[in-house]
Amino acid sequence: MIQLYTWATPNGRKVSIMLEEIGMAYEVHPVNFGQGDQFKPEYLAINPNNKIPSIIDTDGPGGKSFTLFESGAILMYLAEKSGKLWPADMRQRYMVIQWLMFQMAGVGPMFGQANYFYRIEEKAPFAVERFSKEALRLYAVLEKELGQREYLAGDYSIADIATYTWVGRHEGHKVKLEQFPNVKRWFDKISERPAVQRGMAVPKT
Repeated sequence: MIQLYTWATPNGRKVSIMLEEIGMAYEVHPVNFGQGDQFKPEYLAINPNNKIPSIIDTDGPGGKSFTLFESGAILMYLAEKSGKLWPADMRQRYMVIQWLMFQMAGVGPMFGQANYFYRIEEKAPFAVERFSKEALRLYAVLEKELGQREYLAGDYSIADIATYTWVGRHEGHKVKLEQFPNVKRWFDKISERPAVQRGMAVPKT
């Protein structure tokens, strides 16, 4: 049983989607940011960085309980544990890791900053310009690559899950997916997956 500590954010929903995709049993523990749950000592004992998501695998390596934070690391762990959405071929596996790192280092931080500064645009116009331009550049990278493949690394994988939840916030950084038809095709196809729909509804807030 996986104990999932999460909230309704792109990073949190990466893990709930993954758990639904691989069919692994899990129990949800909402970490309500509005109530400051992320700063409570009992949560800091799980994740000293006071972010979400985090997991505790009660049947971890060697049959012992295992605690893990950082969404990308959790996706890789669950993929390896389940043997799903994680290619056995080394070349293909590192293609997945490459696009996962692209999301972690670029898509998440840049889209997140663009979303934030658009909310206070009148106070920080230069920040809006900087992060919105970078967001559009990243969309252009995705558009080009998804014009060559159905999914980011070939087959559907954790790289797609990680990127999907952030593209799902496109309205917050004022991007119309119609500008990027390959991204829109990819996004719509993933949105149709029942496991994705279930995972996007976690946690119930």
